[in-house]
Parts: sequence; C-alpha cells; structure tokens
Amino acid sequence: MPFTFKQFHIDDLSCGMAVSTDGVLLGAWAPLGKAKHILDIGAGSGLLSLMAAQRSQAAITSVELDPKAAEACRYNISNSPWQNRCKVIEGDILSLCQNLQYQAYFDHIICNPPYFEHGPKAIDNQRAMARHTDSLSFSQLLQSIEFCLSFDGQASIVLPVQSIPRFMTCLNHSGLNAIERVAVKSVVGKTANRMLLLLGKGEKAHCKESELCVRTNDGDYTDEMVALTKDFYLKL
Repeated sequence: MPFTFKQFHIDDLSCGMAVSTDGVLLGAWAPLGKAKHILDIGAGSGLLSLMAAQRSQAAITSVELDPKAAEACRYNISNSPWQNRCKVIEGDILSLCQNLQYQAYFDHIICNPPYFEHGPKAIDNQRAMARHTDSLSFSQLLQSIEFCLSFDGQASIVLPVQSIPRFMTCLNHSGLNAIERVAVKSVVGKTANRMLLLLGKGEKAHCKESELCVRTNDGDYTDEMVALTKDFYLKL
C-alpha cells in the first residue's frame, strides 16, 4: 500500500506556518501523474513537494527563500520515504532562473504564491513574506515559470479570487496561457474565494472552467472534496 499522509500526519509537518487548505487543494488537484521533473516554487514546509512525491515518480526540486522554512522543508523531506527524489534549494527562484541548467527543464511546476499587493503585513516576517508579493511579484513568478517550464509542460497554482484580475493581466503579457480554471467555494452556495489555475505554453486555446465546493452547509466535507483529498488526511 502506498505511503500516505494518513500515516505521516499532514498536520504534524514541522513548520512555523499552519498547513493551509489552499496548499492541500493544490497538491491534490495538480495533474502530476506523468511528470518526471517537478519544481515547487516557494516550498515552505515542503507540503506541496511531499504531496507531489506521493502522487508521482518524479524528481522534485523545492525552492525556498526563507532560511527557517527551508530548514523545515529539509527536515520534513528527510523524514519521508521520498528523500532520494527530493532536493531542497535555499534561495531565490529568480536566482535559480539564471542557471541555464533549469531552462525548460521542468515538465510541471507547482506554486502557492504570495498574493497580497497592499495592506497590513503580519508581525511574523516569515508569514508576511509568504503572503505578500514584495518577495515575488506576479510578473516575476510568471517569468520564472516561463523560463523553467518545458514547452509541453504545465504549471499549477492557487490564488484568492480578488488577486485573479491582476494576475490575468500579468498572464496576458507573458508567454503562458490558462488551460483550466477551477473556482473554489468554501461552502456550498457561497461565492468562490479561491481559484485553481493550470497554465501552459503554446497557442492559446479554450480554457476549461469548473467549480469545487469544500464543505456542505452542515460543515461536512463535500463528496468531491473527500474524493480529491482522501489520500492525504487522517480523517475526512
């Protein structure tokens, strides 16, 4: 039986930041089955990297700028069954893009990126860096993805819906396009508050649109949420 977070305990990851629903959704939804080389931009505690390792046979490269988060990422990966397939790089994704070794190298890229462009920052500088675009703007993120992604590769990201207009403006000025968009609703009947996006290179084509609801009005996980994430949680 494959190793899952049901044994590893998804909520026990060593990190200064809590495991987010955003990250779990992205890690479970991204189409990784055929990937051979996966890049996790802004890896944090390593949640997405470990989910990617569990869901594929790919080699995972985890890039994290913050030293404490990178240390947590290394710790979590070293205590997983996939340490031989995962490499942690402590540094800036923009610096990594200066290395021609990584040009068009990855066939899938995953990222739960910074998204706040304005407003108050958290007192915890690590949490502020993870949430604000000061450390990585949307334009820089898209440039990094475009550099590192193979021609027929794909990139999966998650963003709050309020960040989508600005992100799409930047996307339209890049060499990437949206292949699929999933509007995520926290509760059935509510408006969507998150968006899962699948990006690719090449000519623009019709973008597939769908919805995903996380919880019912009674507070239980929906059947679609259970089906998507059941391999990663202790209890659903």
